[in-house]
Amino acid sequence: MIVLPPFLLMLTVRKSTNIAWHKSSVEKFDRQELLQQKGCVIWITGLSGSGKSTLACTLSRGLHLRGKLTYILDGDNVRHGLNSDLSFKVEDRAENIRRIGEVAKLFADAGIICIASLISPYRKDRDACRALLPEGDFIEVFLDVPLQVCEARDPKGLYKLARCGKIKGFTGIDDPYEPPLNCEIVLQQKGGDCVSPSDMAETVISYLEEKGYLQA
Repeated sequence: MIVLPPFLLMLTVRKSTNIAWHKSSVEKFDRQELLQQKGCVIWITGLSGSGKSTLACTLSRGLHLRGKLTYILDGDNVRHGLNSDLSFKVEDRAENIRRIGEVAKLFADAGIICIASLISPYRKDRDACRALLPEGDFIEVFLDVPLQVCEARDPKGLYKLARCGKIKGFTGIDDPYEPPLNCEIVLQQKGGDCVSPSDMAETVISYLEEKGYLQA
C-alpha cells in the first residue's frame, strides 16, 4: 500500500472536481488596453539580505512614476495573511511558492506588473511558477550577492540566529540556495562594489521597455 506524505494527502483531498472555467467578456487584452501596459510577473530571487525587498519597492516606485500599475508580493508580507498557516519546512516552502505563483499569475492576467520578492531557493519551484504564465511573461531577476555580503548586512539578524543554531534550515547556512541557470536578468554584486537600488531598478525598467511591457 502506498502511503502519501501528509502535505500530498492534503493537496489530494483539496483537489476540486465537477468544475468548469467561466470565460469573461473582458479579457486580459482589454485590461491591458485600459492600463496601457502588459501584465507580467517580475520574480526577484536571492539570498536573505541580498536586497530583494529594497529592489522591489524601488522598482515599484519607478514604474509608478511612469504611470504604470504594479503590485508587490513580498515573501514576508504574504506570510502574514494568505500563507500564515505555513511553516519553513521543505514541503511548506514549496506550497508557499506555489500559492504566490498562482496569485502572481492572477495579477498578471489583470494587466498588472506583479513584482514577487522572495528567496524562493529551489529551481523546481521557480520553474513551476514560470510554467504558469505565457512565454515571456515571467521575468526572473537574480540578485547575485555573495553569502558573506548578505551575512555581513544581516538586516533582520537571521544569519546570527542561524549560526547559533536557533533557526534550522536557513537558506545559505544549512539549506541550499539554487541560483537560476537561465534567468532574464542578473544583478551582480561582488565585494565592496555596491550597485544602488535605483540603478538596479532602471536595469529592470529598461528590460521592460525593450520587451514592450510598458505599452499596450
